[in-house]
Amino acid sequence: MADRVTVIGWDGSPLPGAATAALSAATLVAGAAHHLALPEVPTSAERIRLGSVDLAARRIAGHRGSAVVLADGDPGFFGVVRTLRAPEHGLEVEVVPAVSAVATAFARAGMPWDDAQVVVAHPRTLRRAVNVCRAHHKVAVLTSPGAGPAELALLLEGVHRTFVICEELGTDRERVTVLTSDKAADHTWRDPNVVIVIGGGPETTATGAWFAGREPAHPQGIRGWALPAEAYREAGAERMREPGEGESPNLRAAQLARLGPRTGDLVWDIGSGSGALAVEAARFGAAVIAVDADPGACSRTDAAARAFGVPLQIICARAPQVLERLPEPDVVRVGGGGVPVVRAVMDRRPERIVTHASNRDEAEALGAALTGNGYTVECSLLQSVDLDTEVWTERERSVVFLLSARRSDLAP
Repeated sequence: MADRVTVIGWDGSPLPGAATAALSAATLVAGAAHHLALPEVPTSAERIRLGSVDLAARRIAGHRGSAVVLADGDPGFFGVVRTLRAPEHGLEVEVVPAVSAVATAFARAGMPWDDAQVVVAHPRTLRRAVNVCRAHHKVAVLTSPGAGPAELALLLEGVHRTFVICEELGTDRERVTVLTSDKAADHTWRDPNVVIVIGGGPETTATGAWFAGREPAHPQGIRGWALPAEAYREAGAERMREPGEGESPNLRAAQLARLGPRTGDLVWDIGSGSGALAVEAARFGAAVIAVDADPGACSRTDAAARAFGVPLQIICARAPQVLERLPEPDVVRVGGGGVPVVRAVMDRRPERIVTHASNRDEAEALGAALTGNGYTVECSLLQSVDLDTEVWTERERSVVFLLSARRSDLAP
């Protein structure tokens, strides 16, 4: 095993003394081509072109001498330090950090970034990174070949965002470009690059904020979820109507609990109605597409989203016809349309589908359709009684069948 392993971050500025001292003693240096060309790299040292970090770690583990690994930016922030320290390699490392590529990108843009989400986009994680860009106002995307600005833009089709694309930061070829997302796919971009994605609602971090990333705040002090209609009106959605059939807060709470929307997910809310479920799924950090054929429902959904400061993509069209044009969902709430809509949703193979029925026959038909297409189904009869606590009399009663389905090929 190497006697000493030092990981050095590089951001284009002169290396600090600790870094040059480690390099002068190195008998093995691993890094990208532009790192290995640095004048501080000893000519006598063995050089490893850093492609696979795992392969380099195995070479370093078998090396006798002092090893140095050079990496762009801060190597402890989505960098090589995690891989080198993995148990299978057993390497203990010293780290000389540099300014991270994300911090440099925001500095070039002249923007604060304490309210930014930071995601890594590989071909296997690109869709989830795009969902974060749909759901949040400010996102920094650390890209990779095959998951760069053009691919981000293509998957964001129909969603307007501003891209700040920072190419080859810290080098003589550094370039910063600002353009709208619909134009990004028309260019060829140089690696490595960082994309700052702006849009999707107001900034979420105010002066004096204490939490980096998405501020866990509640508009007008409203706390909780599965909120009643009056909470939406208090937040500024004056046109929010009283819940209709299948839209009671208690049913919504059960639906959200079974959907489990989270950051990186794309939620379809088909038959958005009042917009309450779509808004509350977005408040959990998920990206949401709300679909309804009724222009009034779409208007109410938009008002609710604005009141709570969450970005939604609202599509005023009829399901199931419109669904084939939508990007892949992770979880889906079907608020109306019955078996035909549920069948169209199943064709897209989301992880979970939640729907409801007003009677047992309808529930059995929905359950049979789901079970016959590779989903495991649970059904509950939910009865909710709203009481007037001043006189303790019944104010409203709701009875509904709740169906929750998960793909049978996935673990519970």
